[in-house]
Amino acid sequence: MYNQNQVSKIKDLSIRIRENILTMSLSAGASSSHFGGSLSTVEILATLYECVMKFDSTKPLWEDRDRFILSKGHACLGYYSVLCEKGYFKKEDLNLFEKNDSYLLGHPVINKNKGIEFSNGSLGMGLSLGVGVAIAAKKKKKNFKVFVLVGDGECNEGSVWEASMSAAHFKLENLTAILDNNSLQQTGKNNEIMSSESLAEKWRSFNWDVKEIDGHNISEILTALNDTSKKPKLILAKTVKGKGFSFSENNNDWHHKIMTKNQYDAALKELRGAK
Repeated sequence: MYNQNQVSKIKDLSIRIRENILTMSLSAGASSSHFGGSLSTVEILATLYECVMKFDSTKPLWEDRDRFILSKGHACLGYYSVLCEKGYFKKEDLNLFEKNDSYLLGHPVINKNKGIEFSNGSLGMGLSLGVGVAIAAKKKKKNFKVFVLVGDGECNEGSVWEASMSAAHFKLENLTAILDNNSLQQTGKNNEIMSSESLAEKWRSFNWDVKEIDGHNISEILTALNDTSKKPKLILAKTVKGKGFSFSENNNDWHHKIMTKNQYDAALKELRGAK
């Protein structure tokens, strides 16, 4: 269950995450950032880290912490933003994004002291990692949960389906996958490049408990994440790529584009107006 105070906190955190995403995109300079696919994950990440997952940023190696795996590793702007907001590192470090010798790279590189649980970037690997961690938890008789954020374009990878099959086989009720269903990938629309129709039916056929939600509706996200089931759980979250800014919403040019100062200023004005 949840209350409106929790919803308000998640909304506030979502705004701060979007502002951080803007800051990192601008500070990247000539290095482009995966802007659109990060913005579609914001409410999901904010809800997980504000009200669902158990962790302690002052004890990043606490054995009983819940684990989060960003399988769509290119969408790291949102991930770094929420880790910063939750105290894993200082806000000024966000300006190190994609700089030489930085630990905030264009895809996550494992750094548990900074809250980055696993390296990722090659699509299709994160759910397999999640399956392994969930199995390890059960073998060690630990009750921590494992959350994996997967992209819909990523579901073109066969390894996703091998992992989904094994999760059901091993009865991993401690595993939750959230599928960011924004219907776009790097070079265009999913249904034109490699259609993954009936995603909910596909996951149910692999014996997952599937919930279909609006991936920007915090109440729906909270309800889905707090659901209990004896099966591995798949939250099919319908999202908008580039969510939050009029110039980037459903505009696939912003999959991987360089942010200009004028665009940054316009976006910041729009964000503060929404706040």
